[in-house]
Formats: sequence, structure tokens, C-alpha cells
Amino acid sequence: MKYIRMLIEYDGTNYQGWQTQRSGLTIQDIMSGIISGITGEQIDLVSASRTDAGVHALGQVAVFMSATLLPASTLQRAMNARLPKDIRILETEELTSEFHPRYQAIKKSYFYIIEKAQKQSVFSHPYTWRLSLSLDAGAMRRAAELLLGEHDYSAFRGSGCGAKTTIRTIHSISITGNDHLEFMTTRIQGDFLKIRIEANAFLRHMVRNIVGTLVEVGKGRKSPEEVADILTSCDRRTAGPTAPAKGLFLEKVFY
Repeated sequence: MKYIRMLIEYDGTNYQGWQTQRSGLTIQDIMSGIISGITGEQIDLVSASRTDAGVHALGQVAVFMSATLLPASTLQRAMNARLPKDIRILETEELTSEFHPRYQAIKKSYFYIIEKAQKQSVFSHPYTWRLSLSLDAGAMRRAAELLLGEHDYSAFRGSGCGAKTTIRTIHSISITGNDHLEFMTTRIQGDFLKIRIEANAFLRHMVRNIVGTLVEVGKGRKSPEEVADILTSCDRRTAGPTAPAKGLFLEKVFY
């Protein structure tokens, strides 16, 4: 048996997230079915992150075990030929020993894109949270600094989270303004805010709940100092709303 590691990119708009569930089409379901059809085996596909419904990925990592004689490069071509156009395998690698993409990850990075609605583009619509109000990015950065380090992030945990511990370490949070997004061979002009978070691991909805809370600060509805109280409260009810899934991207998994 050998282990095939894949680097995967996908647009999560049409899917109920990565992980197989009772209802709704998932990326794991589609990929497992296609791999099984190629190799003739029952496939157990394990990923680095269980992205939620509507969340996108630029660098999802997944692995499966197989007895196939096909080289990894041939498998990649065969899978990409059968996958829908919004899922793509960027790299494949054959490993000689067992590899767990989630448990062996050192850290992960996600980013979130917010767009000011007055300058919206039709091409950015599926991938940004559009807000009509201007945000105080400086206040949001001061609030974000209070979330850095090792803490109990229960206040930012979504319902249904099955994590054994709510202790996580956020290494960095950056908030940057941009007047354009690169798209194809041109630039989409607008007013964008990118929030990038890097941590050793994340709880369910943790990034989206942090983004929702920082937006409340940016709107002036919460002070930066209140974020420290939210964090220590360990009470989800004290934090801001969950940001929409469509603005969130799994950027990279580090090993």
C-alpha cells in the first residue's frame, strides 16, 4: 500500500463543505467517488481541514491509501479529467509511510475578504462579504492584537464543534486594505479589506466568528478593548456574528 498526498484547490460555492454528511453534496464525496472509480478500491480520503459549506480553498491537503499501480502523476491527470471544474488537484505525491494531513500539520493560514458595497464588482461577488459601511481598520488591528497567543477560544467556537480542547495559538493576524484585486489579466477596482489569520489549528467557525467580531469593532459597535473581555468570557454570545462563508479561503497548511 502507498499513500497519495494531494494539494487541492476548490471553489466551495456549490458544496456543503469538505466533509461527508447526511445531506448535501460535499467535496469529499465527489473526490472519493472519482478516486474509487479509477482505482477500483473503497477510498478513505482524509483532509487537513474540514472547511464549511461555501468556504473556498487554495491549498487544501488530503491523503488516501491505495494499492494502485498507477503513478501519482497519472492519478492526478485522471482525477482532474473527471472532477467538476470548480475542484482541481494541483499536486500529487506518493509517500512511503503513513501521513496524516491534519495531525501532522504545524499551522494553517486562512484569509477573509471584505468589500465595500458602493464599489462592488460582479466578479468579486462570490468571494467577498459586502458591507455598506466604512470600517475603522485601525481599531480592528488594535482588537486583533488582543487575540494573539495561546488562549481558550471558546467565545469564537461555532455550535457543533467536536474539538477535544478549545485551546489554540494564533501566531498572527494581519488586516490590510487594498484598492483592487488581481483577476485574470486585469484588476478589479474597489475597496477591499483582507484579514489573514495564522494559527496552529482552528475551531469550527473560529475564523468567521473572529472576523464578525472585528467587523463589529470596525463599525464602532464594540471597542477594541471589549475583545479582550470577549476572549476571557469563553462565551460565544458575547462575540460578534458569524461572517458569511463565501469570503473565507483556506490559504495554506504548513508541515
